[in-house]
Amino acid sequence: MTEDEPQASAPIPHRIHRAGTPARLSPTDGRALHDWGAPGLPAAYDPERDPYRVYLDRLDSEQSRRTMRGCLDRVARIIAMDDTVTGAGRPWWLLRYEHTTRIRAELRARTSEDGRPAYSPSSINKHLVALRQVLRECWRLGLMTAEDYQRAVDLKSVEGARLPRGHHIPDRSLGAALAVCDADPSPAGRRDSALLAALYTTGARRGEIAGLAIGDYDPAERSLRVRGKRDKERLVFVTVEAATRLDAWIAVRGRGPGALFPPISRVGRCRIRDGALAHPTGQAIAGILARRLAQAGVPPHTPHDFRRTFIGELLDAGVDLATAQQLVGHASPATTARYDRRPERQRRDAVDRLRLP
Repeated sequence: MTEDEPQASAPIPHRIHRAGTPARLSPTDGRALHDWGAPGLPAAYDPERDPYRVYLDRLDSEQSRRTMRGCLDRVARIIAMDDTVTGAGRPWWLLRYEHTTRIRAELRARTSEDGRPAYSPSSINKHLVALRQVLRECWRLGLMTAEDYQRAVDLKSVEGARLPRGHHIPDRSLGAALAVCDADPSPAGRRDSALLAALYTTGARRGEIAGLAIGDYDPAERSLRVRGKRDKERLVFVTVEAATRLDAWIAVRGRGPGALFPPISRVGRCRIRDGALAHPTGQAIAGILARRLAQAGVPPHTPHDFRRTFIGELLDAGVDLATAQQLVGHASPATTARYDRRPERQRRDAVDRLRLP
């Protein structure tokens, strides 16, 4: 057998037996993946030499770290056949081509309770990106030869596409939620009213809304300075009605430094951290939205539904794709185009021309 001929695929072991510590391993090391270890970190765990930690530390945003950490943890559980492990402290450098192809196949084969694929093609590819990157850190740390690394990451991306998830938010649903906020005389009512208005009229992501500071709002221009993915700033603008709600909230909040939409305690006080009003998390923004929609008795929606609705309304109003792309901070106009509802309606209108005998 020549060096370039495929070798027999080694099965992924039943579970991790013992956590390894970073060390140089020969490509012919006979232990294969049997040193993946048991749940928990090994006693000699060194985070500075852990490719899992090194890769996550290299990512710029907390959201990216959270997403890729989840991907790597799921991959680690596939390898270990153990839902209690994480990717921390695992000897990723032991993975070879036969293992990474098995991981790809397992991601494709997994199904949900209704029998549908558990992961979309884009989700599988995101897992493969995380896997390739953590193996790249293994090579950079000198834990893996260049040849073994190149072979292990030689994985074909999964092809396919899915219809966009989420829903359009009807005007009546937003109106009902705003009415609930207006009926709440507490500071949280004013904050949530302004928050929903900002979500609806800017199309900003929930993490971007959470990161807004008081200095990011310019009432004269009705603009918000938003920091998006990869720390890219852009200006977004709110409507006159949304600006009125923002101004009403700031009159309650005050002009002190810190978050524009800080968490509020049960006694109605904004929470403070390090001498400034604390920033909420993106999950907290989603929680506020879910609570207000439930109080209004309307179907649930996510913050991304607000973003989807914003883009659709812009394109319906005749705003060109490039302008819509800039407002929402997409890197590619193709991403923005996926939110365009007009082709969908045109196809439905075309079918409506048919008559069933």
